[in-house]
Amino acid sequence: MSRLERKRPEGAFPGWHSEPRMAARASPRWYTLLALYLAVSIVVLDATVVYLALPSLRADLGFPASSLVWIVNAYLIPFGGFLLLCGRLGDHYGHRRIFLLGITLFTASSLGCGLAGALGTLVAARAAQGVAAAAVMAVSLSLIAHQFDEVARRAQALAGYAFVCAGGNIAGVLLGGALTTALSWRWIFLINVPIGILVYALCTIATLPEKQERKHTTLDALGAALITAAMMVTMFSILNAAKAGWGSTQTLLALGSALLLFGFFIMIETRVEEPVIPLGLFRQRNFAVSVVVGALWAGAHATWTFISTLYLQGILGYNALKAGLAFLPPTIIAALLPLGTSRRLILRFGSKPPLVTGLLLFTAGLMLLTQAPTHARFATDLLPGMLLIGLGWGAAYSSFLLIALSEVKAGDRGIGAGAVNSSTVVGGAISLAVVAGAAAVRTNRLVASGVSLPLALNSAYHFAWGIGTGLIGAAAATALFFLRIDPPEPGSEQSSP
Repeated sequence: MSRLERKRPEGAFPGWHSEPRMAARASPRWYTLLALYLAVSIVVLDATVVYLALPSLRADLGFPASSLVWIVNAYLIPFGGFLLLCGRLGDHYGHRRIFLLGITLFTASSLGCGLAGALGTLVAARAAQGVAAAAVMAVSLSLIAHQFDEVARRAQALAGYAFVCAGGNIAGVLLGGALTTALSWRWIFLINVPIGILVYALCTIATLPEKQERKHTTLDALGAALITAAMMVTMFSILNAAKAGWGSTQTLLALGSALLLFGFFIMIETRVEEPVIPLGLFRQRNFAVSVVVGALWAGAHATWTFISTLYLQGILGYNALKAGLAFLPPTIIAALLPLGTSRRLILRFGSKPPLVTGLLLFTAGLMLLTQAPTHARFATDLLPGMLLIGLGWGAAYSSFLLIALSEVKAGDRGIGAGAVNSSTVVGGAISLAVVAGAAAVRTNRLVASGVSLPLALNSAYHFAWGIGTGLIGAAAATALFFLRIDPPEPGSEQSSP
């Protein structure tokens, strides 16, 4: 046993409480981890895999273009809406049970999507996928925490989780285009079926940990219904605002309804004995700060991905596949960095320095993109900024995950992970809707004033990247000034064998 395992450096990962070893420790933990990685990968991938398949899907099923948005939103709305509920259900009834239910539903609904012959069937199956995705994502971090209580091993496991999340969105775009071109749009969903079966099989080989003992056995049903409804209405409001506008009656009514539901929820939670979300979680400094940082970071990341895609295709004339390939360098760096360098940095310096440094690198990368010309060369005008973004993303993500749940008790990790994931989903959605609207308004104004369309688009994209720069810069400042983490003890950089 290494010195690191004999003496845990609490400063590197404050608050990760040591729990009694469970029966699952006797099982091959890395099989369990592989199952979790595979499950998270298809959940993340399915958020974007459908984009390049939409034209083919519409032509095959024969429905209007205006309905295409619901193929995407039917997944995203329940995904964001059910994260908090699924996290709490995991804490109450067992993370293992919720995870297995989630992967089973995801596999079955993926089959339903692949076999769908009508728009209504496909939308319903996509909604079921979204609920299942929320269940998988809400408890996956908790399962990793239960499986790995040694510092170095947990850092290694979370580095792999960061790797999976980093590559999932871009892989979805590339895989969606490749499968649709080579086979059919149906295979972007059907490919999930054998993966889901494999995940379930791996879980039977390496038993997932059972639930932690809790003092209560009942769930605040009213609170659960209110928070789920509030989250779903919020997601609908945000996604609808991108089309109808933030000032439209429909959007304002939806946002008002969401605020009302949140208000009722908070009122209920302050009066029940066992709330769905212990509001005391947000009195834990690092958790509350992490929720804010996660929302800002997700907003910047969504802005970078969306606006860069529009720039590459609308200004530089890249096709969809070439645009997707342009994201490979930063994605590869972001995916590989946590597996080696960033993990060692965390163990040597603690979680906060890599997080702040990574966020600052991301900020610098977006700032460089705001200087991209209309006739940019990828290698000289875009690649440097994208590489900085990849470095920052990879350096910061593992640290963010560790800090976010560092003070959360074992019995609340499901809802804690759900809250953190919800902050990133909602933060990304809000920022994307705002940035897309702002870019469109700026483009229209410039064209109306006589500016050519390419120059107007380029100016609008610079403006949007500037908003993203502000968001990620705010995330870095928030982490720097408000996180409170002690430095690691000497010798903590040594990892276990």
